[in-house]
Formats: sequence, structure tokens, C-alpha cells
Amino acid sequence: MNEIQSGEPGRQSRQLAPAQHGWQRWLPGVRMLREYQPSWLPRDLVAGLVLTTMLVPVGIAYAQASGVPGIYGLYATIVPLLAYALFGPSRILVLGPDSALAAIILAVVLPLSGGDPLRAITLASAMALVSGVVCVCAGLFRLGFITELLSKPIRYGYMNGIALTVLISQTPKLFDIAVDSTGPLRDIMNLGRALLDGQANWSAFAVGAGTLGTILVLKRFQRLPGILIAVVAATVVAGSLDLAANHGLKVLGSLPQGLPGFAVPWLQVGDLATVVVGGCAVALVSFADTSVLSRTYAAKTRSQVDPNQEMVGLGIANLATGLFQGFPISSSSSRTPVAEAAGSRTQFTGVFGALGVTLLLLLAPDLLMHLPNSALAAVVIAAAIGLFEFNDLKRIYRIQRWEFWLSITCFVGVAVLGAVPGIGLAVVVAVIEFLWDGWRPHYAVLGRVDGIRGYHDINRYPRARLIPGLVLFRWDAPLFFANAEFFQNCIQEALAQSPTPVRRVVVAAEPVTSVDVTSADMLIELDQSLRTANIELRFAEMKDPVKDKLLRLGVLEQVGSDIFHPTIGAAVDSFLDEYNVDWTP
Repeated sequence: MNEIQSGEPGRQSRQLAPAQHGWQRWLPGVRMLREYQPSWLPRDLVAGLVLTTMLVPVGIAYAQASGVPGIYGLYATIVPLLAYALFGPSRILVLGPDSALAAIILAVVLPLSGGDPLRAITLASAMALVSGVVCVCAGLFRLGFITELLSKPIRYGYMNGIALTVLISQTPKLFDIAVDSTGPLRDIMNLGRALLDGQANWSAFAVGAGTLGTILVLKRFQRLPGILIAVVAATVVAGSLDLAANHGLKVLGSLPQGLPGFAVPWLQVGDLATVVVGGCAVALVSFADTSVLSRTYAAKTRSQVDPNQEMVGLGIANLATGLFQGFPISSSSSRTPVAEAAGSRTQFTGVFGALGVTLLLLLAPDLLMHLPNSALAAVVIAAAIGLFEFNDLKRIYRIQRWEFWLSITCFVGVAVLGAVPGIGLAVVVAVIEFLWDGWRPHYAVLGRVDGIRGYHDINRYPRARLIPGLVLFRWDAPLFFANAEFFQNCIQEALAQSPTPVRRVVVAAEPVTSVDVTSADMLIELDQSLRTANIELRFAEMKDPVKDKLLRLGVLEQVGSDIFHPTIGAAVDSFLDEYNVDWTP
């Protein structure tokens, strides 16, 4: 229990593992509450207060971008945070309205609502229910393994691309300049033109730059809530100097009032198909985005997160917001790092953030009315800077350059194409990476090296002795459709290079973990070809599950069932005895 007493919740995965059985597996929040330490409470509380200052304007903005009134963005912030705190496995992930989903929601809501705000939120809430059902089903059917396709370099590239995208999107707000997003490169050009045309509000820039500088300077003092200090200071300066009236500074203004109520979003039959398709699209995007972000922060905090439970938590959060006048939500790549930078330790940060938004709506809707938009942009920019990963990429460049360039490819894909296409590109690159490793794997012809036990690669040990008439061939990968022909060609090449006529070839098959129909048919064809040349095909150290597959696929029926040897040494001894070969191991 020493690690639990250290006060680092991210390092408790080994201690918490036994508690994941039974009903508690589905309620990670209950487990977290049982192990919660009083020393975490101040940091979670401060992080929740800081998070509140972002949740309010972002929630309103993303609601409007999704085609629904701004108040529903706050509803879609409060309810999912509370639901995910109970059902979500990640200790730090922040859920809520997301820019990547806004375009999908708007595409469904805008043509069907006819400008009616109540109908718009009904449609959006129904999309959240569809998305929730899809995500919960994905978790229950254990489809979370898909996230394992994303290697560390690919995750680095994705997150670096997200960081750059967020950085570029928020920079115009430092100058109080409105730029329609048309892609990162064009956004930079449009910002440059706007600055040259004199559209910048330098008072806004001074406040934003001051806020950013304060956050970055105070970041080195871990016990100080730098973000909260900077935001409060910016609000006080803007309010006391009345910068909104005197210098045209854009501020948050008064908040809408009211709390969410339970409401089932009943749809018209004609809207059902469109809403289901849109909800499934939302689920796919939020599934991919949340999986990447969750795995990234799990690695960063040295914790373990069950990807299937992550999908269940995300799904229940969407179901909850759909039933309480919200719209589809996902994890946030901008608010999560804000929570982390503010010192968040557990999901109580999200709970405090939700309670903060609730209290603002009930008690003090005008408390943040003087909060400058440029200060909010500075908070997001500071968080984006913390997302960049360069040091480990330098290490990857030194030890494995092709993986470094994979990371750069994903980075460029996200930065140029956007987060959603970037996720698709990352998955495609990951699949190509996996197939490439299996498509052209390492293989070796083995020989005996004097003074070293076992049989070893003759390319690494040129003085290794070969057994006359026998080829020992090791294949370091599963056998499947992509490498079956390559395997056959490599066997033929090894036979052609043998210094003595070959009577038997033994495949050292310990690294072979699987076969498929294509490779099974190839083995039958290879055996027939070798028999024509009076050469026998044998296998050594093959695993029993692979043997079972060969039996099911009909290979043993064609080539015989007496082709296996338990070890390479046994295969060599058998050959020496059967052919009376004079060779000393």
C-alpha cells in the first residue's frame, strides 16, 4: 500500500486491480471514492474552479456552433461530468461539448429543426441517445481493443497535431480577431492579413498576453493555482478599467439561467433515420477521440485504463446528457490539459467543475461577465503548449527513425486535415505499420555454433556449422495471407543456397503464433513441391493452438500428422538417426 500512501492516484493500478471484479468494475467512481485521500481534495477543488472558468464559455460557444441555444451547452457540460465521474475509468479526462462534433450535429439539426430551438435540442438530444447506445454496446462487446492499434509514436503525432490546431485556432482570439476556420495554414494567412489591416485590438492582446505569461511563469510553482490567479487578475483588470466600454474588449457577459430537467426527446418518424445515422457518426468520432486521449493520459499518469469501460463511461455520459436536455459530447483535448495543469488528481475535478457551473447559473450569473475572451484564449493556448511532446520523439528519432516519421505523418495529417480525418489517418497508418511488420518479417537459416548452446542465425555467426542434408529455417512472425508467398519464396531460397543436397527442411516455428486459410493452402502447396524434389517438410517447437488450426484447416490431412518435433534439437537428432548422417552436435 506504499504507492497509495504516496498521494499519486495514477500509480495505483496494481493495487486497484483486484477490485475490478463484480459490480464495482462498472462503477470506477465508487472505487475511486473508496481510495480517495484528503490530500487530493485541495488540488481537485482548485482545478475544478479553474475548469469552471473554461466550461462556461466553451459550453455556450459549442452549443451555438451545434445549432442549439447556448444554455443547452451548459446542460451538456454539467450532466456528463457527473455521469462520467461515476462510470468513467480515467482519473483526469474531461468530457463535454466538443468542436469536432459540432459540424456533425449542425448537419442534422439545421435542416430538420426549421429554426425552432426546442425542436433543435430535441433532435440533438436524440443524437446523444443514439451515440450513447452505440458507445455502451462497443464497450460491452469489448471493441475497445481497436485503440491498441495506435502505437506511442502515432499517439504523439496525433496529440502534437491537436496541440498545434488548438494553438492556431485560439491565437486570433488573443487579438479579438474573428477568423473563419478554413484549415490551419489558411487560418495563419488570414490572421496575418487581419493584423496588417489593423483589425487587432491591442488592449485585448495585452490582457491575453499578460494572462498567458502569468500562467507560464507560475507553472513552475506547482502549489500555486497559476491559471486561476491569471484568470481572476484578467477579470479584475477588465472590470475595474471597463475595457469592454473604453477599448472594445470582448468579454463573456451575463450567463443564461436555469437548470436541466429530465426530458425524453420524442422524434417524428421521418426524422428517425437521419438522427440515427448522425448519432452513429458522432459515436465513431467521440469513440476514436476519447480512446486516443484516454490512452495518452493513462501513459502520462502511469495508470491503466480499460478501453472497454472507457466506452461504457462515454456512452452513459451521452445517454445522461440526452435525457437532460443536452447534446452529444466527447472528451476534450483542450479542457483535459487545463484540468491537468491546474493540479487535478481525480474525477472530483469534473464534479467540482459541474457544481461550479450549477452555482453560477443559480447564484451568480454575472460573476464572470467581465472575463475577457482573450484571457480564455490564453488559458487554452497554455494548455495546448503542455500537450506538445518533443523529448521522447528525439529519443525515437535516435533509435527508430521510421517510427519517428510515422509520428510526423500523423502530426501533419491532424494539423492539415483536422482532428477527425487525422484520427482516420492515424488508424490507417497504424494498420499499415502492423501489416508491414508481418508482411516482411525477419527469418533465418540456423546452424550450430561451437561453444554456444542451441542453433543460431548463420548470418550473425558465419562460422556456424550446418547439418549436411538438413535446412533449419526459422520464421519470426505469424503466417497469414500477406506473407504466405514470401515465406514460400524464402524456403526455396534457403534450399537453393544449401551447400549440400537437401533431404529435409525443418521450420523452427516457435515464433509462429497463427495461420490462416491462405497460409494453410500455401503449406500444402509447399509440401507437394518439396515431395516432388524428394525433400521432407517438418516443424519444430510449434505451439499446440497452431497445430489445432492446421488440423482444422486440413493441412495435416494432406501432409501427415507426424511432422512435428518438440524441439530443434530433437528434430536434428531425428534426422541424424533416420539418415545415418555422421555429424557431431
